[in-house]
Amino acid sequence: MIKDKKKNNDKPKIISLFSGCGGLDLGFHKAGYQIVFANDNDKSLEGTYTKNLGKILIDDIVNVDKKALPDADIVLAGIPCQPFSNAGNRNSTNDLRGNLFRQVIETLQVKKPKIVLFENVRGFLSSKDENNDFMPERIRKELEHVDGFGFELYYKLLNASDYEVPQNRHRVFMIGIRKDINKGFEFPKPINNKEKMKIKYVLDKPFPKNEEMEIWDLSPQSKRLIEHIPEGGSWKNIPSSELPARLIRIREQIKRYRSPNFYRRFSRDEIMGTVTAAATPENSGIIHPIENRRYSVREIARFQSFPDQFKFVKASIRQKYHMIGNAVPVNLAYHVALSLKEQYFN
Repeated sequence: MIKDKKKNNDKPKIISLFSGCGGLDLGFHKAGYQIVFANDNDKSLEGTYTKNLGKILIDDIVNVDKKALPDADIVLAGIPCQPFSNAGNRNSTNDLRGNLFRQVIETLQVKKPKIVLFENVRGFLSSKDENNDFMPERIRKELEHVDGFGFELYYKLLNASDYEVPQNRHRVFMIGIRKDINKGFEFPKPINNKEKMKIKYVLDKPFPKNEEMEIWDLSPQSKRLIEHIPEGGSWKNIPSSELPARLIRIREQIKRYRSPNFYRRFSRDEIMGTVTAAATPENSGIIHPIENRRYSVREIARFQSFPDQFKFVKASIRQKYHMIGNAVPVNLAYHVALSLKEQYFN
């Protein structure tokens, strides 16, 4: 478990909801916060979170007694993103997961923290609720009317590669500041080190000794197809004679299908694309630039800026790819956490 170097009494306290394997929490921990409660309903990530960050309650948030939660300065709420992603069903609050933010509102009403943080995918900005309101405005209205005090909302689309994460990953961060302490909020300024975010710097760094390289094997079809893709290429390099019938149909009607770029193999001189939970070679850049395989667990963890000492345990290899792909990049969370700390906890 990661050790605290500062006395816990001096640290802003966090309630973490929808914690996942701990990317958001680890970023805040690195910035000097104390996690006093964490919750998720996915049993497969319990071992990983516990080993690296501490205790986590595995249960549906609906079952969590909000009055029994410890007091905290901040509530972190990385609401599951599937209803809001471009690849999801876009049903927003009509989807059960889309309504989970109501559980966060209940937590705010009971615990009255100074700050709440929501994080979600880019598609959240254009998703609408059941009243046809865009979701950020829906959340703004909800936060303004939290009983007795209310929050002011600040939100911005951030690219993780601007914040020391070797991955182009756009995420919406929404910061609610309690009205009685609100003095505005400025998001962290981008850090100009894009050259160091390229894939070659991730892969050239020595990997931990005595750590098994865990690689999720590709399907026979994917193995056959990626042999035709050079570094920096994609399915466009695969001869039609080698493509399955479905992909041939798409290629023949490419504009109708909005010109997808399947089987992307990023080059070492590019920044990695978005790491997805599914880790499918067809729809994400999960293919190693020069080896005919998926990236390993440790490699994709690095693309999410997890430190090498962060261990993924007691889960299947597919579950490890899934939890890493779902995580908030650690360094992105860290820089947002630092900005909050400098503006509200110094």
